[in-house]
Amino acid sequence: MNYLRVVGAFLTVLGVLGYAAGTVEAYPGRSASVVGVMVGITFYAIGRSYGGETDE
Repeated sequence: MNYLRVVGAFLTVLGVLGYAAGTVEAYPGRSASVVGVMVGITFYAIGRSYGGETDE
């Protein structure tokens, strides 16, 4: 499995959990969870195009 895809999926899940926790209880820095989701999705997409299957 591609390293960037794993990191992207992990950051996305972590960001979504952080966002959900922020809706229940406000905490300082909760807006960073949105950044985590955006970066996670970007890493996942880059990992998909970077290490994708070949047409051989």
